[in-house]
Amino acid sequence: MKVFLVRHGDADADIPEGLGDEARALTAKARLLMIQHFANLAPRLQGVDLVLTSPLVRCVQTAQILSIAIQHEGPLRAHRSLLPDMPVGAIETVLAEHEGENIVLVGHQPSMGAMAAYLLGMQSFPKPVNPGTAIGLERAEKGGPARLFLYGAPGQPILESI
Repeated sequence: MKVFLVRHGDADADIPEGLGDEARALTAKARLLMIQHFANLAPRLQGVDLVLTSPLVRCVQTAQILSIAIQHEGPLRAHRSLLPDMPVGAIETVLAEHEGENIVLVGHQPSMGAMAAYLLGMQSFPKPVNPGTAIGLERAEKGGPARLFLYGAPGQPILESI
């Protein structure tokens, strides 16, 4: 099972009038950057069965851009376990439900870094998880710590088989 953890792109700092933080959208610059970044990552993100995203606007937009870049025609669903205030362990149920599938999880920081550390069996993730960062993990079906095989942050070289 491959699990790709993706942090949403940069969001507008202004909260839309009458709405909350959940309505903040990606900036125009972030949309362009995410298109280019995910296009560069696309060859490494093939075979994705499902894209799950936090229901917040900036994550949904990031997930949509990623889905287009990798030509993913399968489901793209919002999932509450990816909300910023959910405990990292909440994702275990989702992973169990999709055992054997390759999935993308689009969420927030510090959740994505904490989730990577949790799945790797580490105290903390050793790399920065800047907006747009993708982390590829391979998880054995029988449990145990995952293996980090991909780290791609916008504007940096893509690291593979780490």
